Amino acid sequence: MSDIVQKLWGFCHTLRHDGVDYGDYIEQLTYLLFLKMAEERGVDLSKIQSTNAKGQKETSDCSWASLKETSGTALTDHYADILRKLREAAGLLGDIFAQATPRFNNPVNLKRVIAMIDEEDWSAMDVDVKGAAFEGLLEKAASEGKKGAGQYFTPRPLIQTICKVMKPDPRGNPDFRLCDPACGTGGFLVCAWEWLISKPVSGGVFDRADYFIRKKVYHGQDLVPRPRRLALMNLFLHGVEPHIALGDTIYEPDRGDRFDCVLTNPPFGTKGANQAPDRDDFTIETSNKQLNFVQHVLTILKPGGRAALVLPDNCLFEGKAGEVFEILMQDCNLHTVLRLPRGTFTPYSQGVKANVIFLQKGKPTENVWIFDARSNVPGITKKDRPLTAVHFEEFEKAYGKDPNGLSKRTDGGETGRFRKFHISDIKERGYKLDVTWLKDDSLEDSDELPEPQDLASEAITELESVVDDLREIITLLEKEEGVEK
Repeated sequence: MSDIVQKLWGFCHTLRHDGVDYGDYIEQLTYLLFLKMAEERGVDLSKIQSTNAKGQKETSDCSWASLKETSGTALTDHYADILRKLREAAGLLGDIFAQATPRFNNPVNLKRVIAMIDEEDWSAMDVDVKGAAFEGLLEKAASEGKKGAGQYFTPRPLIQTICKVMKPDPRGNPDFRLCDPACGTGGFLVCAWEWLISKPVSGGVFDRADYFIRKKVYHGQDLVPRPRRLALMNLFLHGVEPHIALGDTIYEPDRGDRFDCVLTNPPFGTKGANQAPDRDDFTIETSNKQLNFVQHVLTILKPGGRAALVLPDNCLFEGKAGEVFEILMQDCNLHTVLRLPRGTFTPYSQGVKANVIFLQKGKPTENVWIFDARSNVPGITKKDRPLTAVHFEEFEKAYGKDPNGLSKRTDGGETGRFRKFHISDIKERGYKLDVTWLKDDSLEDSDELPEPQDLASEAITELESVVDDLREIITLLEKEEGVEK
């Protein structure tokens, strides 16, 4: 995939002379990749029904073959017409291509991109192609444009592990709904679908055409149009028709939708988190985005529903964390915490140390089991030590087969990676979950120390957390001054 990303990126410099910037190029690639993969997967786009400005029905050929066979100015005209027809199409296709506009002015450049894409059999690749290409190109753009791409990225091995232990299975429950309220390019939703269709079923092969599962189960939301579009495309090409809203999950009012399972990785960092959301369903007032996502998940879970959330370390101990988790543990069984290896989010957020919390709504927490997959584990790097499924094999076994965390478990003691802490122990810590017990010898080994840029990134994360706390203190002081006046 990295070779393909490099090839696609190499042409970006040519397009910049044609007035196409990084973001536009990435977006145009997603349109073209979609058309190519639709052909590979047997999706017929040759007879697309749309409604023109006069309200008349039209049938158009929007297939990859029709695009590939055209050249010259007729090519740019046909490409523009394809995007227009797909914008006007009914249903999910119209949603996917909403506001899609062509950015190619030179037909020669468009032809070259089409030829590059046509060389590959994208559907045969064992990766989430558009997600991987999108993230890879964003990484390139980030390195040149100094803009982060981590908000779209959750490593596939981690998502797969979360799906394995959470078992998001809608079969037999016609009301089952799954949601990722910060879905990005749809990684969790795609993996949940892939996990489902990989399961053996009685009576033969899983029915991929099941109307309920394809059209009712998968829900999401994202703040940014481009990753939302990719999520819609990804699931469409997997035969799923998702419901993905565009909007701000934590600052908009509660939509009233409730879910049986929530799998999510809320965006890291503090950008945009300058004030606490004005929501009646949020008990604790804080400007910390991740803690507000925790409160949002508590709202949208059905009784008995379960959730897995990826959270940075500071969310387990910073200012309002204890207050949020105290409320959460009264309403939910927060049964498991997974401490992720250092560098899990390489190459986007190398310095961020993170965790996954697993919970079920409906009964209070009695014990919290913490699995330390970080101490004495070499840090993850992009090339030499990439994150793989092997990093989570021991955790999956320790977690057990019950997705609600109720399997019989064994406390490994002070030298083990998996330990049980009673709610009384958590209460003594002010409901903060930054619990460690293993001595991390790798931190004393100069050869195993993180890279300087990773340490700097880690320090910045900690400082941002302190700044958040100071903002909240200033806000409280301002409110008190207002009352006194």
